[in-house]
Amino acid sequence: MPVSSLPSDVGIGTLGKGAYTFVDWLESAGMKVWQVLPLLPTSYGDSPYQSFASDALNYYFIDFDILCEQGLLEKSEYAELSWSDDERRVDYGKQFTQKAAVLRKAFERFDKTDKKWKKFLSSKKYYDFALFISLKIRFDYKSWDEWETPFARAETSALKAHAQDYKEEIEFWQFTQFLFLEQWTKLKAYANSKGISIMGDMPIYVAYDSVETWLYRAELFALDKKGNASLRAGVPPDGFCEDGQLWGNPVYDWTKMKKDGYSWWKQRINYAFSLFDSVRIDHFRGFDRFYAIPARAKTAREGKWRNGPKAALFKDMKNCAIVAEDLGVIDDGVRKLMRDTGYPGMKVFEFAFNGDPVNEYLPSQYGENCVAYTGTHDNETLRAFLEEMDKTERRAFERAFEEECLKADVPYICETIEDECESIMRLLMSSKADTVIVPMHDVLCLGGEARLNAPSTVTSKNWTFRFTLGDLKKRKAAWLKSLAEEYGR
Repeated sequence: MPVSSLPSDVGIGTLGKGAYTFVDWLESAGMKVWQVLPLLPTSYGDSPYQSFASDALNYYFIDFDILCEQGLLEKSEYAELSWSDDERRVDYGKQFTQKAAVLRKAFERFDKTDKKWKKFLSSKKYYDFALFISLKIRFDYKSWDEWETPFARAETSALKAHAQDYKEEIEFWQFTQFLFLEQWTKLKAYANSKGISIMGDMPIYVAYDSVETWLYRAELFALDKKGNASLRAGVPPDGFCEDGQLWGNPVYDWTKMKKDGYSWWKQRINYAFSLFDSVRIDHFRGFDRFYAIPARAKTAREGKWRNGPKAALFKDMKNCAIVAEDLGVIDDGVRKLMRDTGYPGMKVFEFAFNGDPVNEYLPSQYGENCVAYTGTHDNETLRAFLEEMDKTERRAFERAFEEECLKADVPYICETIEDECESIMRLLMSSKADTVIVPMHDVLCLGGEARLNAPSTVTSKNWTFRFTLGDLKKRKAAWLKSLAEEYGR
């Protein structure tokens, strides 16, 4: 359940009432883990995997009602605004134009002598993010490489002058992070008190137009001092996209990073554990070998594999609660990386039915050290996955699925699509997998309208689907709880 998808009255999920209600629902359902998507600020395309800061927090998720209770806002200042024309979709345009404007009113009323706030400011936490976004505003939200030269080069004298002229603006953006942390810390403590841990999500790459590439272009990335890239990140052709995926992110210069023991990455991981109980790292295979595509290329077909840091990056982190997203092109190098780190990988049910009787995604093939999923944020919903098969595919799937149920001694019930979705969840729960994650849209057996993201596309449907309070059904929670108890989860 992404935070953005939680029920709320302001067009996007927040860290307020809807989140607490969802935690209560999870407790009633006997669930122990809530996995979220990255909490990073979003920009063009609205993807939390393409943020302009690797450690900033998305101010869209700050809850206004909590600020109202604190005397920082009047209800009329946000409740009377139009946030979305569809309660099932986030309108990111309205979030962009309205959210910060409301938060500025809270900042005006905030007591700037507050001890926690002054300590936060003196720590310089999130200062780079606040400085960066203040410059983006100054230069009409252009990419940093299009700013005036002294600022694009991050020249000390230019930044010092800007910091003096835009002191209040910079402090406002630090304030958004201060508020987020305050609300998130309380929400996480509440979830933990209910026996529910929170699994975070970390993108492997940062966006080109980001704090990191602006300030550390020559130290961390395969970029020259002007910020020009010869290589871009992506993945080769696969089941998602026949031309591969040309993500466009700058790739890391692992040789340079090795010199200081990969300190930036280790700090990043430690930071993630200050927010979450466990962390899923996206595109984990990129630490073994990463796919680099020439900057001039029009598709990802022209890329080549290059060596990453492998297990050396994680030698002091073997006991960390990390889940490795080991999907995609998996070879012996990736398998060795998984063995060397000991982290659980992912098993996705929707990938299991290609006719191979020993497909590693079949539940009968799972070991204990893995996290099983019906599907991920990039997959079709389970219902759509079943409904979109042609007759031949459907018959083959039903035979293989029934065989899996027989092996697991799980009832094979498929009178309706709803029955089938529940049978799939039961099958995963019965497996050896240490943890089972079911996206909320699959818990409710929703169709293709609830798909969260279609990779390699930029549409108004990606990252926008939302749930309502009415979706948190007591009957479904009771069923999930009985399932968890039956299989000792």
